[in-house]
Amino acid sequence: FGLAGPGAPGRLQTPGDSGRYPFPDANGASFLPNPDSIRNMTDVEEKMPLKDPGDGQCRSCKPETSVPTREDRRGPEDHPVRLIGTVEDVSKLSNKIGMNHDFHMEEKVSSPSSLEGKVKETMHNAFWDHLKEQLSATPPDFSCALEVLKEIKEILLSLLLPRQSRLRGEIEEALDTELLKRKAERGALNVSLLSKYILDMMTLLCAPVRDEAVQNLENITDPVQLLRGIFQVLGLMKMDMVNYTIQSLQPHLQEHSIQHERATFQELLNKQPSLLDHTTKWLTQAAADLVTPLPICLDISDSTTMACSSPNETVSIPEPLSPTMVLSQGFLNLLLWDPENEEFPETLLTDRTRLQELEAQLHRLTLLASVLLVASSFSGSVLFGSPQFVDKLKHITKDLIEEFDSRPEEAMQTVSEQVSQEIHQSLKNMGLAALSSDNTASLIGQLQNIAKKEDCVRSVIDQRIHLFLKCCLVLGVQRSLLDLPGGLTVIEAELAELGQKFVSLTHHNQKVFGPYYTEILKTLIPPAQALETKVESL
Repeated sequence: FGLAGPGAPGRLQTPGDSGRYPFPDANGASFLPNPDSIRNMTDVEEKMPLKDPGDGQCRSCKPETSVPTREDRRGPEDHPVRLIGTVEDVSKLSNKIGMNHDFHMEEKVSSPSSLEGKVKETMHNAFWDHLKEQLSATPPDFSCALEVLKEIKEILLSLLLPRQSRLRGEIEEALDTELLKRKAERGALNVSLLSKYILDMMTLLCAPVRDEAVQNLENITDPVQLLRGIFQVLGLMKMDMVNYTIQSLQPHLQEHSIQHERATFQELLNKQPSLLDHTTKWLTQAAADLVTPLPICLDISDSTTMACSSPNETVSIPEPLSPTMVLSQGFLNLLLWDPENEEFPETLLTDRTRLQELEAQLHRLTLLASVLLVASSFSGSVLFGSPQFVDKLKHITKDLIEEFDSRPEEAMQTVSEQVSQEIHQSLKNMGLAALSSDNTASLIGQLQNIAKKEDCVRSVIDQRIHLFLKCCLVLGVQRSLLDLPGGLTVIEAELAELGQKFVSLTHHNQKVFGPYYTEILKTLIPPAQALETKVESL
C-alpha cells in the first residue's frame, strides 16, 4: 500500500468476510475501511480504559485523586470557537494529506525522562496495579476488568471492514457486555480464556508487521500484564488501520484539496482583482532569468553532466521559452528568496513556511557536500571508498553545521579541525601516508573558506544542487538521481528526500493554480516563441 514502515495492513484474502485487511478484489475494487476506525487516534500508546469521572460504571477504576480536566472546565460558550478551530485543523490536515503521497500517522512516543512520559507511566502503572489488586481479591472484583474488556471489544470492532459481518457478530457474541457482567456477578468470569480469544482475533486482523508482537503476547502468563500488552499492540493496529484508510482515501483528499484551495482563492480574487500582482512579477522575473545566463564559477573543473545541462557550462544561446521552463525557474527562485522581499507570490503564501524549510535543508546540504568534496580531494579514493568513513564524516559535519547560521566562521573552524583530525586518524589506522603539514594547512584553509558565501566550492555545489532540483521538476526525482554531477553522489539519499519534498509541493501548487499561471504566462511568452500553450504537469 506504499505506507511507511516495514509492512502495510493487508494480506490476500480467501473468500468470505474473515481475514486481514483486503487487497483489491478480482474486479479491481478495493474495500474501504470503516470510517469509525480512525476515531480517537491522537496517540498510539497503551490506552488506559478510564472513563469520565461522572460515569458510575467505572468509578471504581478511576483514581480517587482525579481532578476535572481542562475540557471539563470549559463552558458551552467555548464550543463555537473550538468547532471553528477543529474545522480549520481538518482542512489543514486534508491539504497536508493531499500534498504528501507518503503521509502517514506515526506512533507518538514520550521520552521516559520527560515530565509527560513520567506522568503517563505513573498513571498507567497505577491503573494496572489497581486492576491486579481487584483480580487478586477474594472474591475477585471484576469491575475494572469488565471496562477493559469492553474497551478491547470496541477496538476490535473498529478494525473490521463493513463487509466483515460474520466476524462482527462473533466478536459481539464472545465479548457481549451484559453476558460478561452476569458471569462476573457469579464469579465465573474467565479473564485468561477471554484473553486467549482476543489474541486469536488479533492474529487474524493484524497487519503482517504486527505478527511478531502478537505472538510475543502469547508468552505472557500474568493476566494483567497480558491485558496491558494487548492494549499496546491494539493501539499499533489502530494506527495501521488509520494509515491504510488514509492511503485509500488519498486520491480523493488530494482532488478535494485542489478544488477547495482553488475555489477559496477565486473568491478572494473576485474581491481583490490585484491579488495576482506579486505572482505576475515573480513569473516575469523567472522568464528574465532564463534569457540572462548567470555567471558560473569555473575554478573547479568537472566533466560530469546531467540530463538537463552541464552545471559547468554557460548557455550562450537561450532555448525558446516554454511555460513549464518559466514556472520551473520560478519555483527554484523561491529557494533563494530574500526574506526582506515582501512581494512573495500570492499563490504560494500558504506554502511559504514549507519553502523556507526546504531552503534551510538545501543550505545544509550545500555545506555538507562542500565539506565532503574538499575532504575527498585530500584524503583520496581509498578513504572515500569506505562507506563507514564517509558516514562518519557526514555525521560529524551535520552536527557541527547546526550552529552555522549564527556563527559561520566559528562553525567552519570547528568543522575543519574535526574533519582534518578524522582524516589523519583514518589514514594512520589504514597504514597510509599521513598528510603533509602543507596539505593539512591547505585542507583546513579550504574548509574554513566554505563559511564565505562567495567560496567557489560552495558556489559550484549550490549551483549543482539547484540544477538537480530543476531536473527533478522536469524529469522526476528518480531519473535525476541516475546522473548526478561530481560532488553530489555522497549526498544522494539526502538529495532524494529534498527533491521529493520539492516536487510534491510544486506539483500540488501547480495543480491548484495552473489555470492562473497559464493566463499570466500567455502575456510573458510571445506566441512565436512559446513551445506550449498551457502549463503542463511538471
